[in-house]
Amino acid sequence: MHSSKRVLFLDLVLSLFRLNGLLIAEGDAMTEQLGLTSARWKVIGAIALSTAGLTVPGIARVLGQSRQAVQRITDAMVQDGVLAYMPNPKHKRSVLVTLTDEGMRIYNILREVQDPWAIENTEDIPSEELETTLRLVHRLIKKFDK
Repeated sequence: MHSSKRVLFLDLVLSLFRLNGLLIAEGDAMTEQLGLTSARWKVIGAIALSTAGLTVPGIARVLGQSRQAVQRITDAMVQDGVLAYMPNPKHKRSVLVTLTDEGMRIYNILREVQDPWAIENTEDIPSEELETTLRLVHRLIKKFDK
């Protein structure tokens, strides 16, 4: 029994790697007209969807990336006027990363592209299936996020 579960899990892992690559390519295609990459899209999305404000380490945690990689992206986006660093009342050395007006404008344009894309690509998938898959992915993230 353990052997078949191991094979299923490893197939899932490889499938998630493949899906990640496909999603990055889709994201690059969707964001290209705005001069963005999937990496920048993910950062904008993480910040826009945060209710408490995020620091660079917080963004890195949400995205499952290294703090250094996120720092490089956010620094470039601050220079481009898409993001801004703001004082963090909870931590003097770890600033909050926020969207500028330009960043919010870009996020709203991204939503106009992203929302129909999400709807179109899930039309034939029942909501229950998406919910079950999401619960499994969250369980696995919790297991590996140490």
